[in-house]
Amino acid sequence: MPKIIEIRNATVYRDETRVFDGLSLDVEAGGHTAILGPNGSGKSTLLKLLSQELYPAAEDGTHVRLFGQERWNVWELRRRLGIVSNDLQHRYTGYALGLNVVLSGLYSSIDVWPHEHFRPEEIERANRLMETLGVAELKDRPFDAMSTGQQRRLLLGRALIQDPDALVLDEPTSGLDLRASFLYLDIVRALMRAGKTVILVTHHLYEIPPEITRVVLLKQGRVIADGPKHRVLTSAALSALFELPIKLIEVDGSYQAIPGNG
Repeated sequence: MPKIIEIRNATVYRDETRVFDGLSLDVEAGGHTAILGPNGSGKSTLLKLLSQELYPAAEDGTHVRLFGQERWNVWELRRRLGIVSNDLQHRYTGYALGLNVVLSGLYSSIDVWPHEHFRPEEIERANRLMETLGVAELKDRPFDAMSTGQQRRLLLGRALIQDPDALVLDEPTSGLDLRASFLYLDIVRALMRAGKTVILVTHHLYEIPPEITRVVLLKQGRVIADGPKHRVLTSAALSALFELPIKLIEVDGSYQAIPGNG
């Protein structure tokens, strides 16, 4: 299968801090993957590497390729890789109307601007996406007048309007209540079943749906485990990852953790 992500021997800095030292990671098309790690493990830096907001240090044998290519025009990349991040949600303009949030994905912009023009079929596609995501009634509502879950679904629509080959979702249910979390994850599961490759970046076990087949454990900038979900997600592995005793519970392909010393 072709590779969506190919990272080789990447050393990456955030200001003066070296986050990754020789990171290597591949994700193939169709390979639904969860990248799981505690705060400070490098997840945010990885997202910025994928969005090309950061680049690795120039060293022999180092490259970061997305869909086989190292350098991208951001608008072209968004047609192939849709990213929904907490950082984007926090930066998004509060007065942007719901429909414009979705349409802004066509230009990878924050809100829409006078020089951005949309064909009738693009507006119709945005409306259909909003219907599918259950947020059609938010068409004319300002972004800052919505719940966190509504905002998240609109940003998912923003990523999907380009019909990308793959989605990268950053802690997709962060800040959502139980009902909103389940509704959002149901949407994500439907996208995976429809053939959209999903890469989940999270520290929450419950965000990993049954359709995820591979799990990567990330700790202090290093991959400490990588493989099929049923082999990587164990009580011992999670205890080592989070540095406390954890007991793993699995029900119908979904996972939860409870204290392991109880």
